[in-house]
Amino acid sequence: MRSRDYDYEFREQASRIRAWGVLLLVVAGLLWGWCAILLTTEYSIETRSGHEAECAARLFTDRGTANEGVYRGDYCADERDWPEALAVLGLSIPVALVGTALVTTGSVSRRMSGHAQAMRELDRLADRSDRQTES
Repeated sequence: MRSRDYDYEFREQASRIRAWGVLLLVVAGLLWGWCAILLTTEYSIETRSGHEAECAARLFTDRGTANEGVYRGDYCADERDWPEALAVLGLSIPVALVGTALVTTGSVSRRMSGHAQAMRELDRLADRSDRQTES
């Protein structure tokens, strides 16, 4: 009975590890989404004169408002700069790696526990059939 209780606890722990991994992968996905929003959406800023200026998306501009904003005086380049988007993307990488490792560890542990239980059950059935053939 003790091994069965241990096995159930082991499977519960593996499920918790896998759940934490899934949570970290969701967080990494949200960070990737945030990075995509920063790079692909247009935005507007308020200039020194109090007017609103439209700025092109960072990813879809080639020397447009996002890159030449300082020269024109609307400061689009300062509002959404590349380092911010890359920092968000860089932060998501270790989160995704740890999440992947936890999901893999939890899934493999659970599968190995199920396999061990199936092997014990097969051994028990084989022992029972050997005893019946000996009788």
